[in-house]
Amino acid sequence: MEIFGVTDILLGRALGGAELRQRVIAGNIANVNTPGFRRSDVPFQQSLRDALASGDPARVGAARPQVVQDATTALRADGNNVDVDAEMARLAETQLLHGAVAGLLRDRIAMLRYVINEGRR
Repeated sequence: MEIFGVTDILLGRALGGAELRQRVIAGNIANVNTPGFRRSDVPFQQSLRDALASGDPARVGAARPQVVQDATTALRADGNNVDVDAEMARLAETQLLHGAVAGLLRDRIAMLRYVINEGRR
């Protein structure tokens, strides 16, 4: 029996994806006034959903978040496509996701700690 299953792997990948997305969004916000800068994003949630739907734990473990440049939004006159309000909303969404995933991981570790400590009695 394995201690860490597909749920733990999935939560770890989601936490890593949220962290990378936060860094990318921070970079977008930092470059809001840089001419020619194009925003990027980390759409890791769909790849995790697809990996989980496959039912293959190895595929979940192999899922990696990737940074992709956004070519769908309109460019301003200076060639930049960063909308600071939209980036702030994405940052808040990502922070909520990160907090939720971190809480789930903390609860799972606390449960394991309880089983280990109470298993001695």
